[in-house]
Amino acid sequence: MTEPPAVLPEDAHNRTLLSHVGPPDWVNPDPAGRYNLVVIGAGTAGLISAAGAAGLGAKTALIEKHLMGGDCLNVGCVPSKALLRAAHAYADVRDAGDFGVRVLPGARVDFSAVMERMRRLRARISLNDSASRFRELGVDVFLGEGRFTGRDTVEVGGKRLRFRKAVIATGARAAAPPIAGIEEAGYLTNETVFSLTDLPRRLAVIGAGPIGCELSQAFARFGSKVLLIEKMGQILTREDRDAAERVKKSLLRDGVQFVMDCNLLEIRKENGGGGGGENPGVGGGGGGGGGRENPEVRVRRRPGRAPGGRNPGGRRTGPQRPGPRPGGGRRRVRRKKGVRVNDGLQTTNRRIYAAGDICFPHQFTHTADATARIVIQNALFLGRARAGALTIPWCTYTDPEIAHVGLYEDDAVKRGIPVQTFTLELADVDRAVLDGQEQGFLKIHVKKGTDKILGATLVARHAGEMISEITLAMTAGVGLGKISRTIHPYPTQAEVIKKVADAYTRTRLTPRVHSILQKWLAWRR
Repeated sequence: MTEPPAVLPEDAHNRTLLSHVGPPDWVNPDPAGRYNLVVIGAGTAGLISAAGAAGLGAKTALIEKHLMGGDCLNVGCVPSKALLRAAHAYADVRDAGDFGVRVLPGARVDFSAVMERMRRLRARISLNDSASRFRELGVDVFLGEGRFTGRDTVEVGGKRLRFRKAVIATGARAAAPPIAGIEEAGYLTNETVFSLTDLPRRLAVIGAGPIGCELSQAFARFGSKVLLIEKMGQILTREDRDAAERVKKSLLRDGVQFVMDCNLLEIRKENGGGGGGENPGVGGGGGGGGGRENPEVRVRRRPGRAPGGRNPGGRRTGPQRPGPRPGGGRRRVRRKKGVRVNDGLQTTNRRIYAAGDICFPHQFTHTADATARIVIQNALFLGRARAGALTIPWCTYTDPEIAHVGLYEDDAVKRGIPVQTFTLELADVDRAVLDGQEQGFLKIHVKKGTDKILGATLVARHAGEMISEITLAMTAGVGLGKISRTIHPYPTQAEVIKKVADAYTRTRLTPRVHSILQKWLAWRR
């Protein structure tokens, strides 16, 4: 295999991580005569594809050139949520006085201990994605760079693998923004920020998307002076504006400073450049950003996401245009410059499929999982599963969180669907009041005149844990009427969903219905 990538800092936890997901002494097996499925990429989509296929009895090979577990384990969900949990713990201590709990002065965040905990837990979790575990599942694991050499062959480490079907699951990577001076100034991405051992005194975060907002809030709570720079007039621009404003207020409370409507033109070092005490200036134009000098120790941005690596198929054998949609049609599901697939996730080479971030517009771990399951059905069992049929929730893990599923109101209007929206503040939910977490709300959009749920946005500290009830209802075709008739435990914050459903039920009591009921009850006296 190729030399395993460095994971910094070099400590016992990261050595354990590497022994699981990039073991330096790994020996690739001898290839089987022919595989039912060859999977290129061992991130979430690749791991699910390989484990699922092997579990069903398919002869399966899995190829990974970097670290097994992909972004989610190594530089994404797992390490970031460990940091967010530590930031939550700090906020609970900071706000303990609101609950009558007296905290001694001097409480602070030990950033090195926060990062050590993250590395320790990441190493522990990495066993689930390890090369040895997948070998035990019956998967032939090859560490090295895979490349298609024919319409049904791929080569890795000098070994040739033949396949009936293959899956490209090479994910996406961090991409630096085209800003003058950024390379000279130095910057962190989601692939390097988790290597920090010392807390930056000042941090500039370029881009107020989900990762930018999450890490801005966390580092501000840890004690960094954080400046969040956004070219648009709203943070979290894809989210409901009211929801984004609630999150912005929370970030302001935590000390995050904002420069909005800013067209960032240049980053430059001042006062001698690198190391502690450097003062990169950030030059920008538009809405308050122009010419502003921003003394920062490091520059941190939420990077753009580009598909991971080049198309491993090349021009002759690799997938380029979408292949035919199972059942007819040519609906395209693709990401700019990624692998192009049809609604069944099949490429122009009918033997090759793709799953996860390399081809799907919603780049989440749970959608990588879902697309991998579609590939297993369609590639191995002549299935007709469609990516376009998925009901996809997502969550931004700020405090409070924003969770969403389905359509936004504007989306429905653009599609010509009449909408009725029901909104309830968490301040009207007893448990949220008791928890001191009443700054959120729930919006549910239904098709006007029906209880059919079109979409929902929830702002709450644990919104990600609560949105699945609505997702399940949408997937199963359950409307607000049935949710209203479903008993929810009291007191819970999830009761907000039932309360919104009850609000819909009350709309059915029209004046005419009310009059009929009155006459009925009068007759029954």
